[in-house]
Amino acid sequence: MLRFDESSAECLVLTFKEGLLSAMAHDLVIRVTSFALEVDEAERAVEGRFAAGSLRVLHALRDDVETPTSERDRQQIEESIRREVLDSDRHPEIRFRSSRVDEQSGRFALRGVLEIRGVTREIRATVEQVGGHWVGEALVHQPDFGIRPYTAFLGALKVKPDVRVRITVAATALREVR
Repeated sequence: MLRFDESSAECLVLTFKEGLLSAMAHDLVIRVTSFALEVDEAERAVEGRFAAGSLRVLHALRDDVETPTSERDRQQIEESIRREVLDSDRHPEIRFRSSRVDEQSGRFALRGVLEIRGVTREIRATVEQVGGHWVGEALVHQPDFGIRPYTAFLGALKVKPDVRVRITVAATALREVR
């Protein structure tokens, strides 16, 4: 059994903007600072637990260039994520459990169930080696979990309903935990 957490892997949530005023806004890169992953190679199974209150804004992206956010904006965004988006007081943990893992040409396709805010839905993810890292990605459609994507200015500025979750593990970390 392989085990990873925030000290041996990175979990990022990437949000993307849309709407008439999207040129004035920015995409966000958010780090999950508390999580645990277990990979059972023999059973070809993956399980993950993520602390819903542990998401922290790393930076904004404007035209694919890292842009710092003000301390005030960062705190407001993180508070909004905890209270309005994930309701982390009532639902402190996000869970994923694979139901199927298929390998094809060194790339893995995962199918499993994701639970956010007490709502469980099937999702798909991919895992592939990129350079010296294993990178897993999944698109999470917020409305599937009862989450209304953030909007401002009467809907002229909003976060797209799909957010990308990316987990990265250094290939050397895999060898170290074996």
